[in-house]
Amino acid sequence: MFQLGKTIVSEDILEKEFVCNLSACHGACCVDGDAGAPLNEEETKILEEIFPKVKPFLRKEGIEAIEAQGTWVKGTDGDLETPLIDNKDCAYVIFDGKTALCGIEQAYNQGIVDWKKPVSCHLYPIRVKDFTEFAAVNYDKWDICDDACSLGKELEVPVYKFVKEALIRRFGEDWYLELEIVAREWAKVKSK
Repeated sequence: MFQLGKTIVSEDILEKEFVCNLSACHGACCVDGDAGAPLNEEETKILEEIFPKVKPFLRKEGIEAIEAQGTWVKGTDGDLETPLIDNKDCAYVIFDGKTALCGIEQAYNQGIVDWKKPVSCHLYPIRVKDFTEFAAVNYDKWDICDDACSLGKELEVPVYKFVKEALIRRFGEDWYLELEIVAREWAKVKSK
């Protein structure tokens, strides 16, 4: 672990390699698991605001889940998250054949909304846990992403580079530039 501003960062995001491989996993992270995507307070307001614009992109089951539960929910641990369909798929999931995609992101890609998706989804496989004085930035190893780890290793793309856009979105450009400096120094130490 190392400190970068008001974050404590796991070395795993520098050392582990990762590139999403949708052709292999078919977006399993959007339909597997036991909770919706983590949200922050600001994102709950955004979801409420954009739902009417995103709704035409969603599946009937997703719309029904959102209309029954709300655009966001409090999970069993009290954390804010996206609602689920039958405790499985994220309510915002759509499918392109067998591949799960984000309905919010599809609306974003078509210029309907200006918010890409929850930052927790954008950051994956990085998970951020906010504490009073700092945020913990960790790599989340999940076996459904084994193909992404293999592809990342093959392409030699470390996690922090794969999620560059999302890290900048979450922490800012200056933070990311500092992370790159740390990564270069880390690589020098590792190569000795």
